[in-house]
Amino acid sequence: MSDYLQVVTTTASHEMAQSIARALVQRRLAACVQVSGPIDSVYRWQDQIESSQEWICTAKTRADRFGEVERTIHELHSYDTPEIIAVPIVAGSADYLAWLDAQVRM
Repeated sequence: MSDYLQVVTTTASHEMAQSIARALVQRRLAACVQVSGPIDSVYRWQDQIESSQEWICTAKTRADRFGEVERTIHELHSYDTPEIIAVPIVAGSADYLAWLDAQVRM
């Protein structure tokens, strides 16, 4: 398993995305969180096809911090069931990964 992850969540507003991004970085759970959007999402929720504008947060973190990242997103998120998906970082520049390590502390 990779030592590093990109954790993705989506939010209903830019303000919510910024709030989650700032909390993850302030708590040293992520070295960096990029906020992108708006995007158009189409999904099934409570047996209905829905569509909405959302913003994406992509957090760079270590795998050993995933549980805390997930708890923080749940704590701050407005959705009942927020998207929280972790994707392993299989390669990265040594300098960047060293910086990520230095920023994400226990």
